[in-house]
Amino acid sequence: MEKFVYDESNGLWYELQGDYYIPCLTVPQDDKPIGIWGQRHLRYISQYQKVRHTTLLLTGKLNSYLAEVDAEAVQMLNSQVTQMAATEGITELLKAEDQMVWVQRMNNIRSAAEKIVNAEVIFV
Repeated sequence: MEKFVYDESNGLWYELQGDYYIPCLTVPQDDKPIGIWGQRHLRYISQYQKVRHTTLLLTGKLNSYLAEVDAEAVQMLNSQVTQMAATEGITELLKAEDQMVWVQRMNNIRSAAEKIVNAEVIFV
C-alpha cells in the first residue's frame, strides 16, 4: 500500500496512518498580523460561537477574518477617542498646563471607547 495517495475528485492528498487514509490538510499562512482585538474576538467566537469558529477554521479564512476584525476595531477605537476628546474639549493646551488632569481624562475616554468597541465589534 502506498503511504500517500492523491484523489483527483477533490484534489486532496491522503496519508496512510494505520488502516486509514487521513487527508493532508494545512492551515494557510497569512502574513496579516492579528492584534489584541483579533485575539479577543477569537476567544469570544471559540467559546460562544463554535459553529462560526469551526467554519472559518475549516475554510482557511480564520486568520484573514481576525485581521479584518482587528483593523476595524483599531480604526473605530482611534476615531472614538478622537471624537470624544474633541467633544470634551481636551486639547494640547490642557496637556501642557496640567498633565495629570489630561492623563486622567484621556484614560477615561479610552476606557469608554474600549467598551464601545467591545460591544459593537468584538462581542458580536
